[in-house]
Amino acid sequence: MTAPGDPVPTVTELLLARADDANPGLAFEDQRWSWKEHVRECADRAALLRSLRRPGPFHVGVLLDNVPDVSFLLGGAALAGAVFVGLNTTRRGAALVQDIRLADCQLVITDSRYVELLQGLDIGARVLDIDSPAWHVMAYRHQYSPLEAAPAAPDDLLMLIFTSGTSGDPKAVRITHGKVTWPGVMLAERYGLGPGDTCYVAMPMFHSNAVMAGWAVGLAAGAQVALRRRFSASGFLPDVRTYGVTYANYVGKPLSYILSTPEAPDDATNPLKVMFGNEANPRDVAAFSQRFGCVVVDAYGSTEGGISVVRPPDTPAGSLGRLDEPLAVLDPDTGAECGRGQVGELVNKSGAGMFAGYYKDSAADGDRLRDGRFWSGDLVYRDEDDFLWFEGRTSEWLRVDGENLGSAPIERLLLRHPSVAEAAVYAVPDPSSGDQVMAALVYRGEFDPVAFAEFLREQSDLGPKQAPRFVRVTARLPRTATYKVLKRTLSAQRWRTPDPVWWRPGAELAYEPLTPSSDPIRLDWGARSVRP
Repeated sequence: MTAPGDPVPTVTELLLARADDANPGLAFEDQRWSWKEHVRECADRAALLRSLRRPGPFHVGVLLDNVPDVSFLLGGAALAGAVFVGLNTTRRGAALVQDIRLADCQLVITDSRYVELLQGLDIGARVLDIDSPAWHVMAYRHQYSPLEAAPAAPDDLLMLIFTSGTSGDPKAVRITHGKVTWPGVMLAERYGLGPGDTCYVAMPMFHSNAVMAGWAVGLAAGAQVALRRRFSASGFLPDVRTYGVTYANYVGKPLSYILSTPEAPDDATNPLKVMFGNEANPRDVAAFSQRFGCVVVDAYGSTEGGISVVRPPDTPAGSLGRLDEPLAVLDPDTGAECGRGQVGELVNKSGAGMFAGYYKDSAADGDRLRDGRFWSGDLVYRDEDDFLWFEGRTSEWLRVDGENLGSAPIERLLLRHPSVAEAAVYAVPDPSSGDQVMAALVYRGEFDPVAFAEFLREQSDLGPKQAPRFVRVTARLPRTATYKVLKRTLSAQRWRTPDPVWWRPGAELAYEPLTPSSDPIRLDWGARSVRP
């Protein structure tokens, strides 16, 4: 079984190994390519990219949904020695310009759906529309180009993938060949995938999860890769049946969205064997597995990839996995090792792992790599059996009455409520000092403040400082394109929102409606004196 540190192939080598493979390679809507045909398309894209290269970094921005050209261009970049830059299709205006210029893109390849987003913007790159006559002429000129591969090593840069930007501006993570192929080979081996399987990729391919835990798995296994233009909860099960999907990946909330679709008695009658991803809550993992008759593996992962957590068979539901060398839980302020039950930051003591740094951001590199260690930014604690439990991000620390709190355990607790479909916990300012706890809930039915307070009283593991001071009831949470909650948006909005907000003015668990006349910044909370 492949393990960190083992020799890994490059994406180029995996593609060349499929050059004569007549097995199914790529499926998209009603179109099909064998792996041999797929590699041919990649060779044609490589020749086209070489013809357009100019002095400077050979970086190619791709602003597309999950269409076949994304797969062909990713393979083409590997063969041409170019760097594929995944551009987030939800970015607009100055934010999109910032990403393109930061990544030093020579070209931006897009289609008729997104080309208008680039009009009038000073991006410093040539724009090519794959739906335009000009593109088709260039593509025709490079049809049946020789299969030529630029030299590549596992540590060579292949992609730039931007972080989700949940706590600030997105950063461009350097993605090497090995960082793509290692999880692809490992997951293909772990789940016994081969040419008879189909890997379903519906998460956006400008994000690491779709590339490393989806596309690369199919490439390494020689399995068919089925692309979905955009994720659809209602389209998931029909796609599984249509394409014969045996393996699929996810990140964030897709399990919850799929579970919200109407149930049918034959939901478990499908070919899906494994659903692999991260950031789902344990309730959804269990419900999805039972309803659709498959194994769901919710693993720890990040775009940076500096840490790998072992998940033995006895890993408890909801745990990230077991704490083994070279990992440690350290105090983010002092660097001292945390004891069992003590919250700290998950750290790789041996160094960067598979983290190859951020592109043109030495300050961010310094935040991640300190004293020869990789600091993940993830808060965890280890239990008596050395299993790790997620507590949130360091950027999500709440300091309430002098005590540091993580958001994740409060969210897990709130999700026990049968009417809470989604929960996000974040800090809002205390009128005196520090933070107060606010929760935004996607709530089924009408919110009953008395029943909600009673539910909180019944939770024996709810600490006195963890009970939300404010509760916002909303129809949906703001999310990134990769389904991560934008807590900085919620925190900035505070209680000033059209959504109904309930709060508890004093120490008792008793909630009342927050009205415009009861702005907490101007009120006396309990016995506390607050300046206007």
